[in-house]
Amino acid sequence: MFYALREGLKIIFEEGLEARFKRHQTLGDRLKMELEGFGFKLFAQEGYRLPMLTSVVLPDGLDDAKIRSSLLNEYNIEVGGGLGWLKGKIWRVGLMGETCKLRYIHCLIGALKDILT
Repeated sequence: MFYALREGLKIIFEEGLEARFKRHQTLGDRLKMELEGFGFKLFAQEGYRLPMLTSVVLPDGLDDAKIRSSLLNEYNIEVGGGLGWLKGKIWRVGLMGETCKLRYIHCLIGALKDILT
């Protein structure tokens, strides 16, 4: 456990904290823009949004369970669904640590294009 913590901190500090924060902000903004292009609306109000977790409202007519199942089973991409009264209404897309890379955004957007068109 301590070895993993040490290695994780080493990776963070090799990149530099400011660079890491900037990468998360830049790619978080890119993900939001791409999802809005599909008709998703951002759930969290401005000022409460996080760069590493994007919550979006599904456009009318999209089958939450079917699309998330296709993403997972066909593309190995897991997207969190809404919880409680938000079940079936929103998605929660994480962009943290190792997954905070442009190629992962491209994978998600490409998979959504395949599924939705």
